[in-house]
Amino acid sequence: MQTLKILYNQIGQYKPAAAATPLLTALEVVTDVLIPYVTALLIDRGIMAANPQAVCKYGLLMVAMAFLSLLLGIAAGRVSAYASTGFASNLRRAMYRNIQRFAFSDIDKYSTSGLVTRMTTDVNSLQNAFQQILRITVRAPFRLLLSVVMCLVIDPRLSLIFIIAMAVLGVSLYFIISRVARLFQQVYVKYDELNQRVQENVTGIRVVKAFVREDYENRKFAQAADALYQLYTKAESLMALNHPVMNMVVYGCIIALSWWGAHFVVDGTLTTGELTSLFTYVMSILQSLMMLSMIFVMLTQSAAAARRVSEVISQLPSITNPAHPLTTVADGSVEFRQVRFDYEVPSNLHPKREATGSRRSALYNVSFKVGSGQTIGIIGGTGSGKSTLVSLISRLHDTAQGQVLVGGHDVREYDLTTLRNAVSVVLQQNTLFSGTVLDNLRWGRSEATLEECREACRLAQADDFIMDMPQQYDTRIEQGGTNVSGGQKQRICIARALLKRPRILILDDSTSACDTRTDALIQRAFREQLPQTTKLIIAQRISSVQHCDRILVMDNGVVAGFDTHEHLLANNALYREIYDLQTQNTGDFDGKLRH
Repeated sequence: MQTLKILYNQIGQYKPAAAATPLLTALEVVTDVLIPYVTALLIDRGIMAANPQAVCKYGLLMVAMAFLSLLLGIAAGRVSAYASTGFASNLRRAMYRNIQRFAFSDIDKYSTSGLVTRMTTDVNSLQNAFQQILRITVRAPFRLLLSVVMCLVIDPRLSLIFIIAMAVLGVSLYFIISRVARLFQQVYVKYDELNQRVQENVTGIRVVKAFVREDYENRKFAQAADALYQLYTKAESLMALNHPVMNMVVYGCIIALSWWGAHFVVDGTLTTGELTSLFTYVMSILQSLMMLSMIFVMLTQSAAAARRVSEVISQLPSITNPAHPLTTVADGSVEFRQVRFDYEVPSNLHPKREATGSRRSALYNVSFKVGSGQTIGIIGGTGSGKSTLVSLISRLHDTAQGQVLVGGHDVREYDLTTLRNAVSVVLQQNTLFSGTVLDNLRWGRSEATLEECREACRLAQADDFIMDMPQQYDTRIEQGGTNVSGGQKQRICIARALLKRPRILILDDSTSACDTRTDALIQRAFREQLPQTTKLIIAQRISSVQHCDRILVMDNGVVAGFDTHEHLLANNALYREIYDLQTQNTGDFDGKLRH
């Protein structure tokens, strides 16, 4: 019932059209069902009675009814198409809007391919189902009922043939539908897997070609496609039984009706016109039953889609605004007070970390304070909690315990838009979107002028290579930034973040693709040109953070040190080991240490 309520609410402004469709369809059915009855009158009172006036009267009446039925059918079709496409559009908008509100933990519940399938295949299935519900689910049962009534009115004795035929056909269709329904419930899972294969291959096509894994990827895709093929083949094979069963019942009814009807005509208890109309009604009854069987299959198939779509629409974001949010961030100060953060993963994945049930602590008892305008380096091995730490500042995640303060207030007290506008985050794997360089830069601030964009790019060491591009700032960036290098992409993303004029700037290993000289120039520009902005720099290279005011050393989710480069080098064994490894091997640190 909850799923139906969610879907009903998405009909929205199309409810009048949705309500008009069944009414128009019902009127169309009434007109259709009455035409055979008028045909019987034309035969009995016109043709058999050799009455030209009756032939003209009933003939014109049939033409008028047929024309009216045509108009009603066209109107019902147009209105149902308008309502169903509008309903599908509302579903997609509702899903997309809600996905934009998801926290990282909410997004993790769904695979990317699963969300794509829900917004395309699932919604298309619901659109078709809704259109059929508006028309066929009214047309088929109403036509069936009226046809049975007309048969009873014409001759109750012969109506027993239809009732027996309906029972036989109903049992046969139930047998088919009950088995087909289970197969269609598995189809959408296979669609997710197929879309995942395609998405992974297209996204990572350079890696696939670099490792000559085309044949391997082809086999993976073939397996997913074959699984979907097998399910559809089974379902369609069972559904194909509908037609021969229908033919058997129809021919049986025609034979029985011809045999008994002929006897009744000879006896004078049934007219030729009535027998003719009964033949029409038997076909109408059995076709209605066939349509109902297809509706049941379609509804069963779309029920799984309905649950999947409503699940996304009804998903409540785990991070929301408070009742009376703060709308101003006073300064860029940051403070962590005994912060713990848990991921929802099996507890046995990392036995060294405290875990409760299926959750484990990625950060444990983290406390430190950063003054506004300071530059803080953050260093540690993979999985030490660096990225998780900074994600709490802009409230992309919420703490399990403790507080994160920005500008002297708990981040949970701020309006989310206000907080995230005050905190710019540049990720290592940041994304560029289709459009010009200028379009991508203005994601940081849509009203930024060209000169403001250029100034941000100068700070990020991006202006020189952009000006060397064929159309400079109007050069088009391909999807995913495939026509720029990794270092160029990172510098454009840094410039984009600077355009927000943030209180806090977070660089999450975002100069890893830049050479050492460019990295040093970026760091110097930040120190000289952004004195009021708090800068948190995650890096693998000590050279990227050694000039910071202080350096935060993370190890296995806890703070292993927080001091200047010189003091850490003298007093912190972990930091000194990282430094020795990098200065001796001239490499980055990304592994376990012996401390």
